[in-house]
Amino acid sequence: MRPTGAFRALADETRVRIVNLLLGRELAVNEICRILEASQPRVSRHLKILTDGGFLFCRRDGLWAFYSVAPGGDGERLLEACRFLLEAQPRLAEDLRRAQALVAARSAESARFFNDLAEDWERLKREVLGDVDVFERIEPWVPRGRSAVDLGCGTGDLVERLSESVPKVIGVDSSPKMLEKARRRFAAAAGAVEVRMGELEHLPLRDGETGCAVISMVLHHLASPAAGLSEAHRVLEPGGRLIVVELERHTNELMRTRFGDRRLGFSPEELDALFSEAGFRKTEERRVAVKQGLALELCCGEKV
Repeated sequence: MRPTGAFRALADETRVRIVNLLLGRELAVNEICRILEASQPRVSRHLKILTDGGFLFCRRDGLWAFYSVAPGGDGERLLEACRFLLEAQPRLAEDLRRAQALVAARSAESARFFNDLAEDWERLKREVLGDVDVFERIEPWVPRGRSAVDLGCGTGDLVERLSESVPKVIGVDSSPKMLEKARRRFAAAAGAVEVRMGELEHLPLRDGETGCAVISMVLHHLASPAAGLSEAHRVLEPGGRLIVVELERHTNELMRTRFGDRRLGFSPEELDALFSEAGFRKTEERRVAVKQGLALELCCGEKV
């Protein structure tokens, strides 16, 4: 990175506001426009300059584009060194407040979305999974004699199946209506099954509380899948097992509107990187075709 080019790329108020927003978070182009109250052509032009300058990374996902600070490069090092200057500016602080409000609203909207679908969720899942029994495919990976947690448990289908194999199961979800259905479902299983409300990026579990974490068809809903896996690593005991079921990367935009997906699946390489960065050693994986031309990636790993 040449110093003159780097400082030229940053020598604009809008571009400084953009990099300030993206330090520590990923945002879609339309979200950046909303926060800055600027038109998309204008924002896109500044994003291109910052990306070409090595400051930003663009993740394209179907028809959408998401931006974040390019990790591990000279651009990130320079921005981190300048963070103290950014923190001192009232307008930039206001941008961050707007960004935090947008992220909070996004989470609330997601919870409302799944609340509205709670009564019909199992039928909707069958539209994608068909007759594929997910638990049957991952059951050999579930360690016996250890507790397990289902992260993003919904109404509790997987929790019920896990409870047949392990002594204690905790289900975690952010949708009140989904959890209410799950609580009614397991009312007679006090002690063996517990459900808790919480976000996957901020789990309501203690460090090392469980021996196995299952994340099934949930990572593609998260703004930060890396944060979700990092939390899973935190709550697993040493040597604990992580099981992930995810959609393979695809181009079916209907999944955004019908199921609230933020990402159109993951490539095997992306999942490999997420496992490694979160501190897991992947031990097994397999692929299973489902409906609508989609496929599942099933991955198992251990906490290292």
